[in-house]
Amino acid sequence: MHSQAMPTDNDNEMETEAVVTMHPRAERSQHLRIIEAMLFASAEPVSIEKFQEFLPQGTDISGLLADLQENYSNRGVNLVQVSGKWALRTAEDMSSILRKETVEQKKLTKAALETLSIVAYHQPTTRAEIEDIRGVAISKGTLDNLLEIGWVRMRGRRKTPGRPVTYGTTEAFLNHFGLNELTDLPGLQELKAAGLLEGNIPPGFDVPVPRVTDELTPDEDPLDGTEQLPLEMHLPDESETPAAEDQAPNP
Repeated sequence: MHSQAMPTDNDNEMETEAVVTMHPRAERSQHLRIIEAMLFASAEPVSIEKFQEFLPQGTDISGLLADLQENYSNRGVNLVQVSGKWALRTAEDMSSILRKETVEQKKLTKAALETLSIVAYHQPTTRAEIEDIRGVAISKGTLDNLLEIGWVRMRGRRKTPGRPVTYGTTEAFLNHFGLNELTDLPGLQELKAAGLLEGNIPPGFDVPVPRVTDELTPDEDPLDGTEQLPLEMHLPDESETPAAEDQAPNP
């Protein structure tokens, strides 16, 4: 007669573990739900590092995001990458249907839009360099407004006499315009196709490729702290002599 072995505590533990172990597909489905919930709950684009805080170590977050992006590709909202992070945005073909007229509290002036474009494409750039590209002087308030909105920031100081402040764009700029990185800015052919450049373009004219790094260039020094003062109180050097906006700089 054979005796039957009694189950040990270890056997019970193994049996319990076998019961609660989640099937790989169910586990992946749960991870997708967590990512989806985070995207819906966040008012700002979510970084990979933020997803990692709520998912087990070693989770293939990039693969999960790719799956979600494909799942949402034909829906009213799409999963898009903005400034290196992830967000749910209204599908482009839905924007015209959902658009409604609203009263804007404040619009950027033509000078501010031109200045913002120059900073985006030519950064790091100084006030004097912006004026040189535009061919007209800019008022102190133009850069103030862009700094206040948060689309432009002070990067450093140029290693030239007077050490003028250099300017660059911010993550908020990328987020507002739906750009993942600066290289997503439209090039020459795209600007022409959109009707933003006139037909009679000078020979050799080209649109510069923006820098994609926030690191200071060899000809920049770090900010020294005095830049926290209001810009109206900043004493400009000769290359930054203030002038009336949209007036030709003094020869």
